[in-house]
Amino acid sequence: MIQIKNLNFGYSRKSQLFNNLNLNLSKGHIYGLLGKNGAGKSTLLHNITGLAYPVSGYCFINGLNSANRPVELLEDLYFIPEEIYVPSVTVANFVKDTACFYPLFNEDQFYSYLGEFEVPRESVLDKLSFGQQKKAMIAFGLATNTSVLIMDEPTNGLDIPSKAQFRKIIASVLTEDRCVIISTHQVRDLDSLIDTLVVLNNREIVVNQLLDTIAEKVYFNTLAADDTQPVLYQEESVRGKNAIMANPDGLYSKVDMELLFNAVISNNQSLIQLLNTPRI
Repeated sequence: MIQIKNLNFGYSRKSQLFNNLNLNLSKGHIYGLLGKNGAGKSTLLHNITGLAYPVSGYCFINGLNSANRPVELLEDLYFIPEEIYVPSVTVANFVKDTACFYPLFNEDQFYSYLGEFEVPRESVLDKLSFGQQKKAMIAFGLATNTSVLIMDEPTNGLDIPSKAQFRKIIASVLTEDRCVIISTHQVRDLDSLIDTLVVLNNREIVVNQLLDTIAEKVYFNTLAADDTQPVLYQEESVRGKNAIMANPDGLYSKVDMELLFNAVISNNQSLIQLLNTPRI
């Protein structure tokens, strides 16, 4: 569905942000794109959506080059940036003016999502709070029913109940024909939502794995402070040591994404190598 090959990009000739970056994303998945602030997550999304132009290499979405921004691609792609702009119009007028660009837009779905987010349907968009504006745009994006939905830091500005509602709604809209990408630096906001983890670090994709695959390769455990079992990575906690361990016996544990993310961005090469080693 999304294929990035040998992508080279930089905002200046002296500073390349991506060098021969490669990434493949498939339909039927909710991807969590994680990285430190400044790692280039937004820039990567802009390249995917055709809002930034690579020096070389390419990005294809459903076989179409996104840098060319063909109509048939744009009507099947919806992107919600971190900083959103909403016009001074009512919700109804926004639908009237914008929904026509998306052939599969469903107005009933839109108002249903809007109701779940507790955004009044008679609202004037620019009079809403930032969090309410973002929820309105998320509701609209979901109702476009595009095969590719990309969101950059969608939970910024949302309160705790709204984040929970966001996770519930997003999980309900995934179909086998849809690819959802959510970029964030707030790892816990993706808990129990994504099925595939993508980590961008040091200008490259260092992890692109199903959570189930990660759980097969490594084991997450809390050890006593004096436990001497070998670990790949650990962090001290009030209960002892939160640890990531090799999992040769195929034991099951829930993936602690925050712990895993911290381990990966610390350049733990033993862990990264294990995650990227195909299972026999």
